[in-house]
Amino acid sequence: MKPESIRKYRPFPPVTLPDRQWPERTITHAPVWCSVDLRDGNQALPQPMSVEEKLEFFDLLCEVGFKQIEVGFPSAADTEFNFLRRLIDEDRIPADVTIQVLVQTREHLIRRTFEAIAGAKQAIVHIYNSTSPLQRRVTFGDATREQIRDIAIEGAKLVKELVPTVPRTEVVLQYSPESFSDTELDFALECCNAVIGVWQPTPERKMIINLPDTVQWTTPNIHADMIEWMCRHLDRRDEPLSASPEQRAIDIENRDVLEELDATARVELQQVEHALARIETGEYGRCEGCRRPIQSARLELVPFATRCAHCECTAEAS
Repeated sequence: MKPESIRKYRPFPPVTLPDRQWPERTITHAPVWCSVDLRDGNQALPQPMSVEEKLEFFDLLCEVGFKQIEVGFPSAADTEFNFLRRLIDEDRIPADVTIQVLVQTREHLIRRTFEAIAGAKQAIVHIYNSTSPLQRRVTFGDATREQIRDIAIEGAKLVKELVPTVPRTEVVLQYSPESFSDTELDFALECCNAVIGVWQPTPERKMIINLPDTVQWTTPNIHADMIEWMCRHLDRRDEPLSASPEQRAIDIENRDVLEELDATARVELQQVEHALARIETGEYGRCEGCRRPIQSARLELVPFATRCAHCECTAEAS
């Protein structure tokens, strides 16, 4: 190796963590394994799998025992989208398996993703945006940290806004600062906490923070320090449901009531919440199909209707 090649490398920046705890910790129970083998829609394979091949692969992953399976980028291509729709429409997802979809924090891609997951029992929506200095400079043309953080915030807000549009689907938000390993720790934390602030997770309504080692440029001990540092500083970790004992009791009582509702009542409750959200946005009473006003008589009978009678009949017939 040439001497000049040796001198161009800089040492890894250490993480100030004198009381680090990870070296003494051991795994005491199995983690939740998530398969990402189906992620070939916009990366990995030069010749992506067909829908039929994906269906066969998905069935195999279920047989292996995975309980979380990433089904790719449904907004990336028709193959990805159609594959997910086949899984849902043909009821091929086991009741104890949760699908996961990956999507960049871009409005049209997030909206397309929600079209893809509609009808699934549960789905993890994994949003991400570029955060490293190199990506900020090259991908986003010298974007500021504030501009990059705002991209994450707007993506999380849109996901939260779209949740009521899939009332039969339990949605869990996952967020990644892309290339976390190459992003300044304080900025990665800033982006994560900004998204946490939008989603407002609770012990009953959790979210996932994904800290990817996309570009493995440090030694494992420094990466472990980075993970522990983030875990210590992330907002709302293990935060109780509410601040006061009185409100906590009310929340627990409400949770118990919800658990007693049957599946039909849960769907109806979600439909009512969707209707309330449409009132706030001014969309209530307007058909999602033809965009014309829904008949008042139909709204009196079905207050949470989102389609006029004609569009509803057409949808049911198809």
